Amino acid sequence: MEELPPYAAVVLAGGRGARLGGRAKPQLTVGGRTMLAAVLTAVDDAAQRVVVGPPQPAPPDVVLTREDPPGGGPVAALRAGLARVDADVVAVLAGDLPFVTGAVIGALRRRLRADGVLVVDDTGRDQLLLGVWRTAALRDAVRDPAGPGALHRAVAGLAVDRHRPPVAPDEVPPWLDCDTPEELARAREVAARTAG
Repeated sequence: MEELPPYAAVVLAGGRGARLGGRAKPQLTVGGRTMLAAVLTAVDDAAQRVVVGPPQPAPPDVVLTREDPPGGGPVAALRAGLARVDADVVAVLAGDLPFVTGAVIGALRRRLRADGVLVVDDTGRDQLLLGVWRTAALRDAVRDPAGPGALHRAVAGLAVDRHRPPVAPDEVPPWLDCDTPEELARAREVAARTAG
């Protein structure tokens, strides 16, 4: 099997969950564990794991940091997370992906040829918070606090490949996130069905 270079993982876990009653999204449970725990498990082979967001429960080896200003959005969060990264390659993930797996992260790492490689969902949409990047290129893209506030604009100048993971009809796509009560309920239902 191909030897991959070490990588770090930055998990953006600052979502307020306004549509979920204001609760911290990454700490909501799906399948008996928090969504943040599921994401951290998918990157448990990372040399560093950095969680960006408000103080919250995380394993002792995980670095917790905060974006400036707090609640400043994904570009500010990414800037803060990357400041803690030493590895040349970094996985960037949202903290509310209960079905992401290490296999998906490994597939992205194997496909990293340019500045980054992203998952594309079944509608053809780039999943900017489910990708693997060259740390230096991504750091340069988000370095300027006066730069674009939207992540897709900040990374627009980078050379990015796309990967569409195969999803069997009975499988849950790894990009499924939980932004609304309906999405959270669906994720919990799917997790309960697949566990049983």
